Amino acid sequence: MMFSGKKVVVTGAAGVFGRWITEAFALEGASVCLADMRLDAAREVAEAAGLTGDRALLHATDLTEAASVDDLCSTVAKAWGVPDIVVNNAGVYPKGGLLDLDVAEWDRIFGVNLRAPFLVTRGMARLMVAAGTHGSVVMISSGAARQMRNGSVPYCTTKTALERLAKGFALELAPHKIRVNVVEPGFAPGSVVSPLTDDYVARMAARIPLGRTSGPEDAPGAVLYLCSPAAGFITGAVLSVDGGNSIGTYDPGELGKPGR
Repeated sequence: MMFSGKKVVVTGAAGVFGRWITEAFALEGASVCLADMRLDAAREVAEAAGLTGDRALLHATDLTEAASVDDLCSTVAKAWGVPDIVVNNAGVYPKGGLLDLDVAEWDRIFGVNLRAPFLVTRGMARLMVAAGTHGSVVMISSGAARQMRNGSVPYCTTKTALERLAKGFALELAPHKIRVNVVEPGFAPGSVVSPLTDDYVARMAARIPLGRTSGPEDAPGAVLYLCSPAAGFITGAVLSVDGGNSIGTYDPGELGKPGR
């Protein structure tokens, strides 16, 4: 019950990582605000995580709309006064080439993956600063921030920018004892918002040095650590939890071949 009594905001709470992060905080005694456009799905996550009564706060957040993010912050302020932890987890991962990319789709990707974390963090941090709360913010990024991927250039670009944004927030919020860090989760298929083909999943999984995709305890464990007192002197850091996938290219077929 490491986070008993703590109030946590999770965006994209009905997604793969959002569900896992919500469940991890719930297990440790926290109350969770589940922010997701799919309100029914978010409610199912809350129920499955055992978040009953006032331990669950639901908000149908449209992260592409600034007014909706403002309403999320107002809802949290009215219900809780101030959050202790904010996890910017929501993201979209569309596939397609740049030459065929519609401007509206470009704006949607940047709106959800970059603009929304700025708006959410700014709004929640204002509440923390006003209340004198020494809170914690975690941005959920990706190994795509380090390595460009054909067909996912806008996604990679947003994640690189997100990590720079996190470091900027870390600098500016440090005087208020609000820590801001980044977790780069490993590959975890199953998103309804950004579906992937079986072939793509197989090819991505084969590249992971530790031999498996990300599971429900991997990224959430890192998030909980960064939000805990054990990480009290860590801010502006990026923690990869990806089975070694960000180390470099891994081809199991090359192992055992004679040296050249």
